[in-house]
Amino acid sequence: MTIEITHTRREGTLIEGISRGDGSAEILRLREYGRTRRQPFRWSRTLDCWYLPHSRDHATYTPSLELLAQRLREKGFEVTLTIDNADRRSFSEAEEEREEKAEGRAERFGRYAASAAQSSEAAWKKSHDISERFAFGQPILIGHHSESRARRDHARMDDAMRKSINESDRAAHWTGRAQAAANYQQDKADPGRTLRRLNKLWADLRAVEKWQRGQSAKGFSRNPADPELEIEHQELAEEIAHWEKVIKDAEAEGFKVWSRADFTRGDFVLYRGTWYEVLRVNPKSVTIPHIHNGTGKRIVRATGNQYDDWTWTAPYDGVSGRMSADEMQQPTRVETTEHQEQDPPTTESVPAAETSPTSQPSPWHAKARRWALRQDAPEGPPTPVTAPGERANWQDGMALVLITSKNSRRTRKRALWAMTRREAQALCSDPRTSGRAYMLTWTEQPGTEGTDWEWIADNGSLDQVLEDLSITPRRHWTATPQAPAEAA
Repeated sequence: MTIEITHTRREGTLIEGISRGDGSAEILRLREYGRTRRQPFRWSRTLDCWYLPHSRDHATYTPSLELLAQRLREKGFEVTLTIDNADRRSFSEAEEEREEKAEGRAERFGRYAASAAQSSEAAWKKSHDISERFAFGQPILIGHHSESRARRDHARMDDAMRKSINESDRAAHWTGRAQAAANYQQDKADPGRTLRRLNKLWADLRAVEKWQRGQSAKGFSRNPADPELEIEHQELAEEIAHWEKVIKDAEAEGFKVWSRADFTRGDFVLYRGTWYEVLRVNPKSVTIPHIHNGTGKRIVRATGNQYDDWTWTAPYDGVSGRMSADEMQQPTRVETTEHQEQDPPTTESVPAAETSPTSQPSPWHAKARRWALRQDAPEGPPTPVTAPGERANWQDGMALVLITSKNSRRTRKRALWAMTRREAQALCSDPRTSGRAYMLTWTEQPGTEGTDWEWIADNGSLDQVLEDLSITPRRHWTATPQAPAEAA
C-alpha cells in the first residue's frame, strides 16, 4: 500500500496509507520533524491518519518531509510526497475556527471538572461514612475479633480520602483549563495586546517588502523571486486588517489609542497607576522619570526625585490617561481621572465548570491538609464573648437528645427526647448515660425529621437518671427557644 505524505497550509501535514503494526510508527514518532525539527507525528482518531502538530497555516520545512520519505522508502514502503504551500485559508477563517475550538474545549473541560468534583465529593462521603464507626475515638483493640475489621476500615478511609484529594486537585486543574479556554477570544481581542501584536505584524510586513525588493531585513536576505514571499505578504496583510478592525471596534466602545500627537513635553501621562511628567515625546513612546521614583507617590514630576538622572520609556499601548500641566494643578480632576477605566466594557464568559457548584474544590480539602499537618487552628473569625444574660437565654433553647451506638451504622440519627440545652448538657454529662456500646449526645440543629433523624421508643432504662436530674423530657421537637424560667 502506498503511503501518501501531503502538506497544505489549509490542512497541515498529513500521512495516510499506514496500517497498524507495519513498522512505520517507530519512524513517525521520532522527534526530528517539523519547522523546528523537534516534533514527532501523532495519530488522530478524528482525522483517522497521522498528522504533524502545529503545521496548519504555515509553510512546511521541505527537507524534513524529504527525510521522512527517505526513511520510509528504506523500510520498503512506497511513498509519495505532495507539497502545496499555496493552498491556504484566510486568517479570518482560521481565527473563527480557533474560537470555535476554544469554546468546545471550555465545554469539554468543564464536564471533566464537574465529573472530578463529583467523584471527589463521593470519595469524601465514603471516607466520612466509614469514620462514623470511630466518631468517639474508638481505638483498635489488639487481639480482639474486631481488630481486622477496624484495620480494614482505617485503610479504606485512607484510600478514600486520598482519592478525594486527588480528584479535587484534578477538578481544580480542569476548571483552570476551562476558564483559560473560555477567555481565549477575550484575551486575544484585548486592545493593549492587539496594539502590541500589530506593531510586530507591521514590522514583519516591512521586512517581507524589503526582501521582495531585494534588500536585507532582520539581518539576512531572501530571494526576491521566492513565491513564498508573496504568500507571506498576503497572510500578513489579512492578519493586520483583522486586528485593525478589532481596534476600531474597541475605539467605538470608548477605547483610546494614544499616539505622538496626543502629548507634548510637560504633559502628564498615567502609566501603571501613577502620573508622570513627560520629558520627551517619541514616535512609539514617551520618556518619563524612572518608575522607581513613583514608589509610594501619586504624581512624579521632572525634578525633585531620588533618581533624577534615570529615565523610563512608556509605550503608548501602556498609557491609561493624559493631563496637561494646568489640569494637573486641580487635585479633584486628578482623582477623578485616576478612576476612569481605559478598556471598553467586555462581557466575561464563564465556562460550564465554573457555573456548577460541584466544579469547585470542596471546603473540606483545606481542612484535610491542615489536619494532616496537625495545624489545629480554628477557621473563620473569632467567636465573640457572650454576655452572661445571653448565655443563660441560649441554654434555655431547645435541644434534641440522641442515642448513638458505637458499633453500628445508621442512615438516620435516633432521637429519644427533646429538652432545654441546659437539661441536655446535664443529662449527657451524667456517667450513667453511656455504656460500652452506646452513649447519649445532643444537638440543637438535628435537621429534618424523617430524613436526618427519627424518634425511637424509650425503654425506660434511664428514668431514674431523669428523675434525679429533675428533667421532664418531651417527645415533640421544636426549635423555638423556650422562655427563661425567671420570665415565666
